Amino acid sequence: MSFYDLSKEKRIELVEIINAAIHSDISKGKDISILQYASDEDTYIRKTAYLAIGKIHKAKEGLRNKILRELDRLMNNDNEKVRQTAVNAAGEIGMYDFNVIEHIIESGLFDEHPSVRNAVIGSIKKMGEKNPKPVLKFAKRYLHHQDKEIRREICHGIELRGRKYPEDILPLLRELQWDKTKRVRSTLVHVLGQIAYKKGCLATVIADLRKWENQKLVTEAIEEIIDVHDRYRNFAAMTQKEAKEYIQRIF
Repeated sequence: MSFYDLSKEKRIELVEIINAAIHSDISKGKDISILQYASDEDTYIRKTAYLAIGKIHKAKEGLRNKILRELDRLMNNDNEKVRQTAVNAAGEIGMYDFNVIEHIIESGLFDEHPSVRNAVIGSIKKMGEKNPKPVLKFAKRYLHHQDKEIRREICHGIELRGRKYPEDILPLLRELQWDKTKRVRSTLVHVLGQIAYKKGCLATVIADLRKWENQKLVTEAIEEIIDVHDRYRNFAAMTQKEAKEYIQRIF
């Protein structure tokens, strides 16, 4: 039976059990329960596990070193679900203390399994939103990495910060405008669309795009931005027509 097959009461009870078991493992320097939940087939069980690790790290200063050592062990596990859980747990910690888990995020970037690398994207998203300065500094180091997937993951990872503060990530995105890999360029265009539809964001994005040299990519980005205002019309600050007219006035 999966997590969401349980009643609300049973889910709450299970979360408490998982939290207590993980806390006990960490306190005793063991990882039997941690490995059990970190490798579970149910993504929500794994999520409960990494949220528990993050909460314990934040609340229990005396256990922080033990938690970090455990995450290092988990990153060496053969099971990709365990490594994925470790990266997600690191992301929880990195929202307020990036330096201590930076090496875990870096290791996850180069993991052989896509689910672990996707966990890096998710972690960069949530860390970048809450703790942008060190996370964006980290991201900048990999914008021109020789591996196109690393560049794509970094581009995608910084998106969430840009939805509220596009000015924070636009300088990084601009560095990718001449990337030769279609998959990276497609992600770049996608991210530009995602950071342009909320209140006050369109003007910031368009003002920056006017400074870009790659006009072909700028045209693709503008088409995506206009399309996003229709796809996300229930959430966009402007209608598609208003966005299109604004862009035409500026360009």
